[in-house]
Amino acid sequence: MKYIFTFFLLLSLTAKAQSVRVSGTVKDSIGTPLELANVIATRADTGEMESYAISNSEGRYQFNLPAGAGYSLVASFLGLAPTTKELTIAKDAADIDLDFVLMPAANQLDDVEIVYEMPVVVRGDTIVYNTDSFTNGTEQKLGDVLKKLPGVTVDEDGQIQVEGQTVSKVMIEGKDFFDGSSKLAVKNIPADALKKVEVLKNYNEVDQMRGLGNDQNNVAINLKLKEGKKNFWFGEVQGGIGDGGETRYLGSAKLFYYSPKGSINIIGNTNNTGDVPFTFRDYFNFTGGFRNFNQRGGTSFNISDSGLGFLVTQNNRAQMIETNFAAANFSYEASDAWDLSGFTLFSDNSTDFMQRSLRNYIATEATELNSETSNQSNQLAMAKFSSIYKPNDKLQIDYDVLAKKSQQFEMTDALSIFTDEDGIVNNPITEQKDNDPFSLNQNLNAYYTLDDKNIFAGFVQHLYQNEDPFYNAVVSQQPFTAILPLDTLQSKTRFDINQDKLIKTSKLDSKIDYYYVINDKSNINLTVGTTQSRQDFNSGIFQILEDGTVNNFVGDTLNNEVTFKFSDVFVGAHYKFKTGIFTITPGLTLHRYDVSSVQLGRETSSNQYKLLPDLFAIAQFKQSESLRLNYQMTADYTDVNNFAEGYVFNNYNRMFRGNRDIENAIFHTASLNYFNFNMFNFTNLNGGVSYTRRIDAIKSQTAINSINQASSPINSNFVDEVLSANGRFQKTFRKWKANLSGNVSYSELNNIVNNEPALSQNFTQNYTASVETNFKNAPNFEVGYNRSINNYQNGNSDRTFFTDRPFANIDVRFLKGFTFTADWSYYNYFDKDDSVQNEYSFFEASLRYQKPESKWEFRLDGTNLLNVDSLNNDSFNENFNTTTEYFVMPRIVMLSVRYNL
Repeated sequence: MKYIFTFFLLLSLTAKAQSVRVSGTVKDSIGTPLELANVIATRADTGEMESYAISNSEGRYQFNLPAGAGYSLVASFLGLAPTTKELTIAKDAADIDLDFVLMPAANQLDDVEIVYEMPVVVRGDTIVYNTDSFTNGTEQKLGDVLKKLPGVTVDEDGQIQVEGQTVSKVMIEGKDFFDGSSKLAVKNIPADALKKVEVLKNYNEVDQMRGLGNDQNNVAINLKLKEGKKNFWFGEVQGGIGDGGETRYLGSAKLFYYSPKGSINIIGNTNNTGDVPFTFRDYFNFTGGFRNFNQRGGTSFNISDSGLGFLVTQNNRAQMIETNFAAANFSYEASDAWDLSGFTLFSDNSTDFMQRSLRNYIATEATELNSETSNQSNQLAMAKFSSIYKPNDKLQIDYDVLAKKSQQFEMTDALSIFTDEDGIVNNPITEQKDNDPFSLNQNLNAYYTLDDKNIFAGFVQHLYQNEDPFYNAVVSQQPFTAILPLDTLQSKTRFDINQDKLIKTSKLDSKIDYYYVINDKSNINLTVGTTQSRQDFNSGIFQILEDGTVNNFVGDTLNNEVTFKFSDVFVGAHYKFKTGIFTITPGLTLHRYDVSSVQLGRETSSNQYKLLPDLFAIAQFKQSESLRLNYQMTADYTDVNNFAEGYVFNNYNRMFRGNRDIENAIFHTASLNYFNFNMFNFTNLNGGVSYTRRIDAIKSQTAINSINQASSPINSNFVDEVLSANGRFQKTFRKWKANLSGNVSYSELNNIVNNEPALSQNFTQNYTASVETNFKNAPNFEVGYNRSINNYQNGNSDRTFFTDRPFANIDVRFLKGFTFTADWSYYNYFDKDDSVQNEYSFFEASLRYQKPESKWEFRLDGTNLLNVDSLNNDSFNENFNTTTEYFVMPRIVMLSVRYNL
């Protein structure tokens, strides 16, 4: 690797030696330095842009220009007339100082036109990127474009970050694009349709609320389309066929229509190549744009997924994936005061898994080798409708309804081999899991401005959720002999165990916010609200005997019939004020909590008052540089799953029972984050540290017999602590970009295992360094190195796993219309004890041909070209650590044709 980076350094030094630095200041007519003024240099002979710069707080700008040519330099600033200067640079010229003085503008329209030719324009909280200035024509989707913009990153899951802040909303021409997920935009919007990308910092979609709260963490992206993409259908259709052990196919359609009155987006995909447009994880993470209720109020009460731990589909951890996906999104301006929007999506995935895992149980020192094959079927459907009514500047009413429905099924055949006092035991297992959950979430918000000093906001949100997970396990070894009264007369070598569950949830959140604006630097926010929740939980375990008869287990320990209620009534006050570079918002919220449950013919209840403080403070050093402190004290309450005292199965060797006497935990969370995006030298630097202290945390008390685990929740007498830090550095040198990032986390967690305290200490590290290019015509490439280190300590167990991953990719255009791309990663996975080692490489490549000006594209794609069989992963909890080998899809080669509308 050191030779590669030395090569990059020599290249950059050579490029620098052939260019001349041009620098100076941009000021107005009275000599005031202009921050964020634009300076653009175009070649005198061709008119093409050569370089650009944005001035800093002192009005200074700088860039490098190739020697031996003439240039036209234009400096511009909104509200002032642009100034042009001609410059000829000799081949042996030294660095040049060139200052600009801008006079008041006579014609504002000229200013706007010139400013928009700049690659990057900063106007207040908005950053506008001219995409053509950063792309070279090989980009396929929005994600390819965003990765080339300064200060913007996109991860493998399609999450967008700008200057270290996660983007919460993606819009096209000001209209929501599948509100609640950036992945669908990143993976589907065609790159050639984009004209500009607008980054909206401190974003708030409600005009009355802007500036009242703390919107610094809210970032949205608005995509501006090219003129030829408006009032016309555009998009693409694609079809392909190939080979990968069996016949492979793909078909997709992506259609878009945008007009001033509305928009329609249609996405469809069917394939068996491993491309999953919408995963099970996306389904549960997809909020549909619903806001977090009373985010700084101090209460954490989340309705947990009561399913059975279905695996999350991932392309690189499945042996076979078949996908069918369809989605549609619309927006319509019914009148000047009324906007309608919504979406619907459907996903049908069938996935085959094959994996082997080695699990070490810490308390019993037992070892389990598990090999399993499973088929998972997920049918996911979702629909949302939204209405925004704004008859005037003083009133806005929003209504949203989101329905989610899925059918989940998983069948697994496994062989568990473990050691106990009887020696080596073989336990064949067949597991079946299915669940048909449904949820309906409704949201009604109203915002009213009485006058300049008094503003009101009201929120009502209701959740209805119905889950009915079923579990079946057929095992050869009798499990949980001390818990389950199994009939062993007929079933001596085969035990067919079943479990029904039904969980119904109704949760209502409501609050009213009142803002009194003292002046332009301070306001007071008073809040009154409540959360009311009811959950009904029923479950039962039974055995099916070999003759088909049902052995229903009776007794309180194996059946549940629970009604659980949670109530939170609160009043809060926050005071926001600005002084100098600081903006500080302290707050206090007083809560009255009531928790009750009815089960086993007995009712239990508890109530308490809690005063919970929070603090948010910002030091704004410059417009693009800030330091943010966030502290919050949170009362953490659990839902019915931890209160139901009858046993339930989580897995063939894991059972769980609740605790009606469980109490809330208290979390203290503090974070300090630094953000700096320097447009003067195109350096993006952000990082932060966070600390969480959990008191009376709800933890598991586990009894382990061989590999069988029976757990129940308790309030820990020990304090859990988590300390984490992250940092990212990104710098652009003309057409070169350097990236450096790191994440570290250390935690001390306490549980009770076999009636003994169990302390686990986890230290994880992940570091990445890379260099990439972005030339217009020359081949572009990226090379980098990633290292992850996971250290797990528990009792006498101390294990450390390493993964070293050098990676490289290349993007080449050649002849007329040909594009070749390739992506390579090498993995070296091992542990400190040299007991685990696996080396493998993933290589993907694509050859595309599109005749200039043609709408047809022909492509040859290859995935897993080195035909890797499997990859590794490690995980850890307080009871055991696991090393897993996942078998992946084989080499696939596809020939496809795409038509661009």
